[in-house]
Amino acid sequence: MAQIVSVILCGGAGTRLWPVSRSAYPKPFIRLPDGRSLLQHAFERASVCATGDVLLVTNREYYFQARDEVDPGQSDWQATRVSFLLEPEGRNTAAAIALAAHWAGSTQGGDSILLVLPADHLIRDRAAFEKAARDAARIAGEGQLVTFGVAPCAPETGYGYIEIGEQLAGLPGARVRRFIEKPDLERAQAFVAGGRHLWNSGMFCFRADSMLAALARHAPAIAAAARSCWNVTAAGFESYGNHEANRALEIDAASFALIESTSIDYAVMEKADAVAVVPAGFDWSDIGSWNALSGLTGADGEGNRVNGDAALVDVADSYIHSEDRLVAALGVSNMLIVDTPDALLVAHRDRAQDVKSIVQQLEARGHDASRHHRTVHRPWGTYTVLDQGPGFKIKRIGVKPGASLSLQMHHHRSEHWVVVSGEAAVVNGEASLRVRSNESTYIPAGHKHRLANPGKELLVLIEVQTGSYLGEDDIVRFEDRYGRAPA
Repeated sequence: MAQIVSVILCGGAGTRLWPVSRSAYPKPFIRLPDGRSLLQHAFERASVCATGDVLLVTNREYYFQARDEVDPGQSDWQATRVSFLLEPEGRNTAAAIALAAHWAGSTQGGDSILLVLPADHLIRDRAAFEKAARDAARIAGEGQLVTFGVAPCAPETGYGYIEIGEQLAGLPGARVRRFIEKPDLERAQAFVAGGRHLWNSGMFCFRADSMLAALARHAPAIAAAARSCWNVTAAGFESYGNHEANRALEIDAASFALIESTSIDYAVMEKADAVAVVPAGFDWSDIGSWNALSGLTGADGEGNRVNGDAALVDVADSYIHSEDRLVAALGVSNMLIVDTPDALLVAHRDRAQDVKSIVQQLEARGHDASRHHRTVHRPWGTYTVLDQGPGFKIKRIGVKPGASLSLQMHHHRSEHWVVVSGEAAVVNGEASLRVRSNESTYIPAGHKHRLANPGKELLVLIEVQTGSYLGEDDIVRFEDRYGRAPA
């Protein structure tokens, strides 16, 4: 029996959800009111449906964050095995799906069925989703390329649409008559009224060999480039398939860059003949804006939705999100107020779709708030910039149990480490020492040093940097367990 491989596509900056979503910490990692991330919700759905591996396709920069989110040892989900396919850069969904199909064909069999799920969607009706996934797998097993269509509840102009054709004989679905790009409001209203159109959800199901054959027919240049990329990638990873449950395969950067950056809809789905749609009997949201995310929080009597600490007087129909301080609002309505430690968004709710223009301006200015939060995630843990000024920077550093920073050196700065909790194993020049709570050590500029957490609890310390230059690029790495040191 063919294996069902759940493929999670985890990427996209989610610029309309700035300042919480940023390019170094994108939308799939955002915490919902239930405390779980969108990626964790997607992984839970993927795990239930998979009979083979769950494959997570993501950027190599997100690997350690994604691994921590879906680590079976940290959750109740029991996937057969979790594997990672790591992209060196974003090349849209055609490249990601083509490489996933090659991966599945090589590791699970050419007839394996891929259930492709974006990581940033929210579906709460689990039973209905599982039924739709089973129906799609039946259709895909017959060689069809299957998409999931969502019954529109409003004339949404930000989604693509699917026009339904005739029903499939003996199978739970219908043929796709055509795909329609994002329509204007008048056409969207007609689609909703007519009952023959569904939102294109961006979820797919197909056999690995069927997708590769469709790529070869309808997008031969993409198919050839993806095949070459896979051959180079697989050849460079000799031990693949013979290691622990959390497996990561890094895609060859040079050949991956030669694959055209386009969507799988444009490359294949809109051109292929054997395309079917399964109407989704479940709730669905792509959480594409603050208005969508605010809908997950209950409203008070004035229509306000609040996450965090807020004091509101004469405020109506507004959404307030506060991460670590009080937000006070007076005499406003229909507002979005999103407060994070280093950035504040204030916008009218009617402009929720335009938040990405703020990010574009920040990127043009080279402002770090477009990319990073004040708390930055690293493979070993996190650091938070508490204060900085000319010649100094103060950080709170958290190192996960068993984790270690690289053996490194700085040309321009010295560092003072004060342990708050836990115990640090420190290499400082030629010395190796243990630093415990309420103890400290000093790292002069030019000294090779390393920080590790040998314990079972989080190691927390305060780092005070002093020097003429305090940029993150003043790091010379000599050894690193996360592959960041030069060969």
